[in-house]
Amino acid sequence: MAALTGIDSKIFSAREFRLENGQTLPVLELAYETYGTLSPGRDNGVLVVHGYTSSHHAAGRNAAGKQGLGVAEGSPGWFDGLIGPGKAVDTDRHFVVSVNALGSAHGSSGPNRTDPRTGKPYGPTFPEITMRDIVASQKLLVESLGLASLVAVIGPSMGGFQSFQWAVSYPGFMKGIAASVTAPCAPNRLGGLKALKARLANDPNWNGGWYYENGGIPGTLEQIRYETLLNYGQGEAEAKVAAKSWAKIYDGHSLVTLRRAIDGFDITRQYDQLKKTKVLYVISKTDKLFDLTDCAAHALEMRKAGVDLTYVEMPSDKGHMASHADAAMWAPILGAFMAGLR
Repeated sequence: MAALTGIDSKIFSAREFRLENGQTLPVLELAYETYGTLSPGRDNGVLVVHGYTSSHHAAGRNAAGKQGLGVAEGSPGWFDGLIGPGKAVDTDRHFVVSVNALGSAHGSSGPNRTDPRTGKPYGPTFPEITMRDIVASQKLLVESLGLASLVAVIGPSMGGFQSFQWAVSYPGFMKGIAASVTAPCAPNRLGGLKALKARLANDPNWNGGWYYENGGIPGTLEQIRYETLLNYGQGEAEAKVAAKSWAKIYDGHSLVTLRRAIDGFDITRQYDQLKKTKVLYVISKTDKLFDLTDCAAHALEMRKAGVDLTYVEMPSDKGHMASHADAAMWAPILGAFMAGLR
C-alpha cells in the first residue's frame, strides 16, 4: 500500500463562535489535516476525531520541514494503520478530514492560544465548553470545505464521544459512525476533575494558572501523562519517552477544559436520534477505562432502541490503546462497515 506523505496542518477560522453557556469566542480556530481527494459530488467526506490528549495528526507522515502544530516531524499519525490508500478508511475513495478538538492544545482555540482581546494566552480564563460545542465547531469546518453531508465520523475514546455526539446533534448528516474504546456516556473511572486541578496547582511554576512565561509545568504534565499511559496499557519504557515529549507540547488548562467536557457527556437518553445513523461500536476486552460489562449493556440498550448497531469486542491485550495499537485486528471490520455506507 502506498503511504501518505507530505501532510501539513491547516487552520480553519471563524468569528464570534457562540458557546452553549452563552459566552462567545471572538475567533474560533481549528487545526486539521486532510487526506485523499474530494469527489466532484462532494459526497465522500469522512471526519476523524481524536482522544482526550491527542492531535489532528491521524495518518501519514507530515511534510519535510513541517513539524505541524504540536506534531513531531515525520511522526506517523495515531490511526495510520487504518487510514490511507487501500486501508480500512481508503483515501483512494474517501476525502478524510482529521480535526483537532476545540479546547485542545495542538493548534485549535484553547487555553494556550492567544486571546485576541488581551494579546496573551487565555490560560485559566478560557470558557467552559461541552462536547456539543466541540462538535458544533467541527460542523462549521466541515461546511466550510463544501461538505453538505459525511460518509462517517470516526474516533477512539473521546473521539468516540464526539462521534456519538455528532449522530445526536446532527442526525442523518452522516451515514455512519465508528466509535472505538469508548461509550455513549463518560465512565466513572477517570478520576475527579477537582483532584486534577489540585495536582496541576501544586506545581511550583503554577503562578495562579499563569505559567506561560514562568517555565510552564512540564514536570507535572509528564508525570500525569506517564501514569495515564500506564493505565491505558502502554509499557513503562514507551510511556516514559512518550510522556516526556508530550509534556513539552501540551497544556494543563486543556486537560481541565476537555476533562470537564468529557465529564458532562451522556447521550444515553437520546438513542432515538441514533436511528438515522449506522453505528460500529468497538471495544477492548482489556480496557481499564471502559468496562466490558458496561459496554455490552450500552450495546444492548442501543439495539433495544432500534439503533442499527454492529458491536465488536476486540480480544486485544493493549487495553485502552487497542483500537490503534492493534489496528490490524479490527481493520477488516471497519473496512466492511465503510463499504456498507455507500
